[in-house]
Amino acid sequence: MRDQERSMFRTSNPAMNEGVFEHPVMESADPMTLAGTIQKTGFLLLMLLATAGAGWMFPSYAGLIGGVIVAIILGFVIGFKAHLAPVLAPAYALVEGYVVGVISFIAASSLAKTAYAGAVPIAVAGTMVTLAVMLTLYATRIIRVTETMRSVIIGLTAAVALLYLFSFVVGLFAPAFVSAFPIYQSGLIGIVFSVIVIGIAAFNFLLDFDLIERGVGNRAPKYMEWYAGFGLLVTMVWLYIEILRLLMKLANNR
Repeated sequence: MRDQERSMFRTSNPAMNEGVFEHPVMESADPMTLAGTIQKTGFLLLMLLATAGAGWMFPSYAGLIGGVIVAIILGFVIGFKAHLAPVLAPAYALVEGYVVGVISFIAASSLAKTAYAGAVPIAVAGTMVTLAVMLTLYATRIIRVTETMRSVIIGLTAAVALLYLFSFVVGLFAPAFVSAFPIYQSGLIGIVFSVIVIGIAAFNFLLDFDLIERGVGNRAPKYMEWYAGFGLLVTMVWLYIEILRLLMKLANNR
């Protein structure tokens, strides 16, 4: 795969969830609800899927890079200004959708003649199954979100985010240099790294669910429904891209 195409797969933005984890909530006269959060999340997902179709049909490397940059900016603003989520979260979903569509097109094209030709539907199914499993584990309290767990997951997520941000910026000017990193290659180190990151992304769902439960319980402001939906969307996109990345490494490792 060309270096530019490799750099496209270093576009996930897990750091955006960190603001979701630690956002303080205050009792509101018009509080967030579980039903409202589900509706907002579904709406954002539909918006993402709509522009993902555009990215699939009209892929552009320049558009992808621009989309990533805009998504990062929007994500940071939402993370620090949660009350803007009702306006900025939909914008984020639209931009991120195009990014996901282009990445999916590249993955499908690269793997078309391999045993992993169905990578895109596999990644979608893997994301949805993981979401369902983590929700079950959380709802049944098989796994409980403690302060220690929250701190560990946030720390690992921040570390991955900084690594990806560094790789993305350097990759714009020296893609061959970044592609030479063992964690981005199809060897054992790269595959193990992807598996670990997929695990970190999966555990981020627990923090998203915990945020929603605490927000509803504390009667957080209504805009937190959009904020929580944004957090779930970020985690889903991150996990999806990581699964695609793993499948591409496995295909190239054969």
